[in-house]
Amino acid sequence: MSRYDDIKALVLEGDFPAGGLTAYVANTFRISRQAAHVHLSRLISEGVLEARGQTRNRVYRLPVRTLAEFHLPINADWPEDRVWREKVAPILAPLPANVSNIWHYAFTEMYNNAIDHSGGTEILVGIARQGHKINTIIHDNGEGIFRKIKRELGLPDERSSILELAKGKLTTDPSRHSGQGIFFTSRAMDYFAISSGNLFFSHDQDQPRDYLTDSSPSEPGTDVWLQLDDRSTRALRTVFDEFASEEGDYEFSKTVVALDLARHEGEDLISRSQAKRVVARFEQFKEVVLDFARIKTIGQAFADEMFRVFALDHPQTRLVPVGMNEDVTRMVMRAQTAADSQRTGSLQQSLPLPDTNPDQA
Repeated sequence: MSRYDDIKALVLEGDFPAGGLTAYVANTFRISRQAAHVHLSRLISEGVLEARGQTRNRVYRLPVRTLAEFHLPINADWPEDRVWREKVAPILAPLPANVSNIWHYAFTEMYNNAIDHSGGTEILVGIARQGHKINTIIHDNGEGIFRKIKRELGLPDERSSILELAKGKLTTDPSRHSGQGIFFTSRAMDYFAISSGNLFFSHDQDQPRDYLTDSSPSEPGTDVWLQLDDRSTRALRTVFDEFASEEGDYEFSKTVVALDLARHEGEDLISRSQAKRVVARFEQFKEVVLDFARIKTIGQAFADEMFRVFALDHPQTRLVPVGMNEDVTRMVMRAQTAADSQRTGSLQQSLPLPDTNPDQA
């Protein structure tokens, strides 16, 4: 390969600084800035690279190429498998088998959700490529996913809907759906997001935690965003296995919950009622990993309800706290110690008293 081809390959990786690309290329290949500028100018002229701004403040990025955009009615003529087979798979091909399998699973799961749950009449699909990454949006014009979950489950607000979605095993139609599609799609993709109303929920593999932010009110309905790198080595089987609590357990028995999702408007986690909302449906899992990242403090009542009351009532569910600071650790350990003492006391009460009859001595 020529030096130009090497520079092109580096640029297509997409992992370069937004500014200072000229210096980055010059330092990487030990060439002058002028020579680097010539190569980058050629990449721009060929459409491989885009640049904005003046020379000193120039910002580079890989161009976004639209691969497809189409609208389809929600009806029996267009089930998700037909849309995948006729509209999407030919556009994405060729891809490595593991990447194609992830796209097949993720797209059909999210498209089927829009068909069965949105209450809308139409779905818009947009697919674009940026370097090695494919981005897809699936938009429906229905009620809105967070609003529907709130209404169907009688939740206090739409933010609570996101907390329930993040746990997994949530569906408003249990006779037809397992409630696993969104959870596993979010873990299989490099980047996953749902925007509906004025809330934006996302999961990023580079920062493997769930995030919830407020956003400007969107159009009626729901937007689902999917992104995956063609070079991903991830496999669906690995994703499913990660959330089985034991080796050889093929059940979706383990979940990870970001406690930050339970905070409304940045409030602290203090009360028992907050804890009860968090632990709702935990009994459906054998193991729940509780991610306390971004949580600075919790109340005694919150910790007690979760790590003593719930833990004692549901011994089949193991709670695994992670990401705790010193203050949170102290509160959790107090509640766990109280639970251990209560278990020990109950065990002692249930044991038979020793036989002290002197005739048996």
